Amino acid sequence: MNLEFRTEKDSLGEVKVPKQALYGAQTQRAIDNFNLSNLLMPERFVQSLGLIKAAAAKANAKLGLLTPPVAEAIYNAAMKLAKGSHFNQFPIDVFQTGSGTSTNMNANEVIANIASQQLKQPIHPNDEVNCSQSSNDVIPSAIHISAQIALEQQLKPALHKLQTAILTKEKAVGGQLKTGRTHLMDAMPLSCAQELSGWRAQLTLAADRINDSQKRLCHIAQGATAVGTGINAPSKFASLFAEELSTVTGIQFHTADNLFAALSCQDTAVEVSGQLKTLAVALFKISNDLRWMNSGPLAGLSEISLKPLQPGSSIMPGKINPVLPEAVAMAAVQIMGNDTTITLAGSSGNFQLNVMLPVIAYNLLQSIELLTGSSQALTETITDFTLNTERLNESLQRNPILVTALNKEIGYDKAAEIGKRAYAEKRPILQVAKEMTDLDADYLEQLLNPEKLI
Repeated sequence: MNLEFRTEKDSLGEVKVPKQALYGAQTQRAIDNFNLSNLLMPERFVQSLGLIKAAAAKANAKLGLLTPPVAEAIYNAAMKLAKGSHFNQFPIDVFQTGSGTSTNMNANEVIANIASQQLKQPIHPNDEVNCSQSSNDVIPSAIHISAQIALEQQLKPALHKLQTAILTKEKAVGGQLKTGRTHLMDAMPLSCAQELSGWRAQLTLAADRINDSQKRLCHIAQGATAVGTGINAPSKFASLFAEELSTVTGIQFHTADNLFAALSCQDTAVEVSGQLKTLAVALFKISNDLRWMNSGPLAGLSEISLKPLQPGSSIMPGKINPVLPEAVAMAAVQIMGNDTTITLAGSSGNFQLNVMLPVIAYNLLQSIELLTGSSQALTETITDFTLNTERLNESLQRNPILVTALNKEIGYDKAAEIGKRAYAEKRPILQVAKEMTDLDADYLEQLLNPEKLI
């Protein structure tokens, strides 16, 4: 492509930048230097940078560090980023300088150019857009802010819908009984509603854990500047910034209690990632249960039928596979891998700064996005599946483990004999028990009634 270029300058000298680009010299150097992947910082992270720059402009204006017209122009430009505009102006690789300085300067340069056009006078990306800030506190703050907003706006609503879908299905399946399984082997019966309630409880506990971690996400590093001392930022900047950010987001953010810890570690991100991994484990479990229950239709359990969504094989006509649970299981594995990455990256706090911030941000936001999509997929799956009641009832009637209910009457050993014979002869346990015990037939029916065993 024949591109036209303009010449930009930074502290290292002149750089050629595409003429129409909103970014400047430091962004271009990062584009040239970092070619490790085709992965870019997530859009929601860029939006959070816009929120930070907007709140900082307001705070700096109140402190007299920016004139009202300059602050307003920066605020307006930053809010365009916050609302999702100009994402195509953020082309820097995730794998960049560990502080995320390149991405911070990318935001500063884009905002400065937009604000300069609005105000019709030059606005400096460092001196004015980045006033009272450092990449070292902006990027850790953006990790917390973007994750908090993503949890509130994406994951939690999707997870709530999934919990509601399970509860609705619990009511729909009513008192339908089924054979329980432990070790993948027949066990004592339970109701389908009871089985689903276990899934719902897993999700409720996972949501509770995430909610608890969110309290710490609301504590941000902004105001720490370079090493935690707040150099080049007025003493009141941090509190004013938190107020402005809370106003613009509608979420109550606070300055971290210890700014040195806020820069040097990413323990909260590691904690949140761990809670996301726990939710992924729950979704993986639910997905596998659905796959097993749907297995068949002849050689598997065939307890439920999932809604057919697409042909399952390029060679076997008529084959239908449990594609959504499989997709969710793969997403869950990715999230578990993301957590390992975040854990190792979180351990890379050297003295006053963690130097793996971009990869933490990328993986944390990807995990939230994957969990959101996975929750939506399972909501659809659970809403649409149907029970194969005939198969459920047939398996339940022939379940030899029902003999467990006779332990107190005839002892474990005798009950085992009955169970083995019933299994070997493929007969209902009740028939064999009537032949091998002296217990009254009506009493046996009462003891072996699955409805009374759940």
